Amino acid sequence: MPLTEITQMKSHAVKVDPRLENLLPGFTFSDAYRVVGARSDLNARQAARAIFNSPPAWVNALMALRNWIVGWFGLKAGTRSTATNEPSRVGIFPIVLESPQEILLGMDDHHLDFRLIVTLDSTSASTQTITVTSLVKTHNRLGRVYLTMILPFHRLLARTMLARASLSGV
Repeated sequence: MPLTEITQMKSHAVKVDPRLENLLPGFTFSDAYRVVGARSDLNARQAARAIFNSPPAWVNALMALRNWIVGWFGLKAGTRSTATNEPSRVGIFPIVLESPQEILLGMDDHHLDFRLIVTLDSTSASTQTITVTSLVKTHNRLGRVYLTMILPFHRLLARTMLARASLSGV
């Protein structure tokens, strides 16, 4: 059965679910975005792959620029796996924990740690709500400067990728 695209959907900023806050104690930044999908039979990994595995070309260009810049500061580059179904990753993000309704992605570095949580909630017999929550914990001035510089891009990327997530071929 082919999966439906949610390309016409808009993502909306929502409050971070307080139960997720313990996934990164001491976080210094959080946000969450939500979209209602057209399916009710997805699991969290499928939804995360739809969001993160096939970013638009401009996102890939921004990530290449980011990776080049952060390389000068000794920070980790976000490298995309060539295997789209690699069991330990979704897109460039390592899987930390997973259940059918929720997947936790994230990495730790010397400047900051981050977690991305994709959560599914059934809204009816035929639809699901997909929420992506970001938590970031900065460790030092480099982390705070980095976070400040990427936040405008993060907000745009989070909303765009969630809203355009093509659920076909997941």
